[in-house]
Parts: sequence; structure tokens; C-alpha cells
Amino acid sequence: MMNVVKTKINLFALVTLCSILSGCINNKPKILIIGDSISMGYTPFVSKKIKKKARIYHNPRNAQHTDVGLKNINKWIKKEKWDVIQFNWGLWDICYRIPGIKPPNNKNKITGKITNNKVDYAIKLDSIVTIIQKHTNAKLVFVTTTHVPEQDAGRYASDVVAFNDTAKIIMKKYDISINDIHGKSMIIHKKFGKGLNDVHYSKNGYKQLSDLITVFLEKELKKNNIEDSLQLK
Repeated sequence: MMNVVKTKINLFALVTLCSILSGCINNKPKILIIGDSISMGYTPFVSKKIKKKARIYHNPRNAQHTDVGLKNINKWIKKEKWDVIQFNWGLWDICYRIPGIKPPNNKNKITGKITNNKVDYAIKLDSIVTIIQKHTNAKLVFVTTTHVPEQDAGRYASDVVAFNDTAKIIMKKYDISINDIHGKSMIIHKKFGKGLNDVHYSKNGYKQLSDLITVFLEKELKKNNIEDSLQLK
């Protein structure tokens, strides 16, 4: 009889513990990262580094350019109640491509056509921000576009600066936090880039980028008291 009682007590304790742990996990802030392959590269490292403080998610697949963003943003943000949404578009927008040729062989900044010029990029990015703010109360963070090496087949390094400046104007208009990682990404790319003609990074490169993202997100959580407010629920 005593063994049965002990077993029931142990089972009750186990269920209680699981319930407590589940509650703790569910009370962690939910952060959605929206972006291209660069963000897909650093997101797993961000998730691992910040797992005690928040749950990290990435939009399905590659967010590509702002046209794709406009088409899918409602679907991406409406599935959950997000505490923070970090987003970026740029590398695909500034890419020159030859119509009729499938990626990745269609990139050519000499004979190709830019995906979105600066004016179109600004209009579409502004529209995306408007949609996000309409459908969520999440804290928003914009991350500037990372480094483009001079020998990249489809992009000009000067366009990154111009498009980042345009994006910053829009973010300031809506009072959105800006994580300006472009300058530091240049340094990281020199050591851990995949090549002088490639915008991507090695594993160590993505780890380095994830540090820039994690530190900023942790500051945003603390600054906006997001962690504390969830623990009180």
C-alpha cells in the first residue's frame, strides 16, 4: 500500500514539475526573425545563445526581396502573438538579374536589371512596416543589410549603403529600433566570408553575426521589460 501511495506522490510531483516547466517555457518571449539566407545562417546560433531568455523563430524559407515580403507578411506574423519581430530586406532587392534565366546564374550587375530600385524599395518597405504595425503589438527591430564584396556578380557595394540609408529613414519615421550591423559585417566578412564574390559566410562568420544580433535583442527585451511582464502573467 505504501508503495502505491509513494508512486502516486511521485507521479503527482512529476506532473507538477512538467506543468511548471511548461509554464516557464511558454512564458518566454517569442521572437520572429524575418530575412534572407544571411539571417537563416545566424538564426540557429541566436536561438542557442538566447534560449534561456526567449524562443526564436524564423519565417519559412528565404524572405528574398520586399515583393516576397509584401506577399507573405500577413501569413508570417498572424500565426502567433509575437513579442519581438526582427526583419530585414535588401540583398535581394539590390541584386541585378537577367530576365528569363533561373537563379543563381541570372545575377549580372552589368547586363541585368535591378530587382527593386531605391524608390520602389522604400515604398514596399514602408508598406510592410505599416502592415506589421497594424496586425501586431510586437516590438520591431530592423537589421541593416550586410556587406557586399566588390566582386559580387549581381550587386554593387555602394547600393548597400544607399539602401540602408533609405531604410533607416523609414525606421526613424515609425520609431523602429535599428540594429546597424553593416559596418561590423564588413570586418567579419574579411575573415569569415565565403569569398570575394560571395555575400555569404562560413559557419564561424554566422556565429560572429549572431553575436551582434543576440546582444541587440537581449537589450531590447530588457529595455522594453518584455521578460518581466511575461513572468508576471
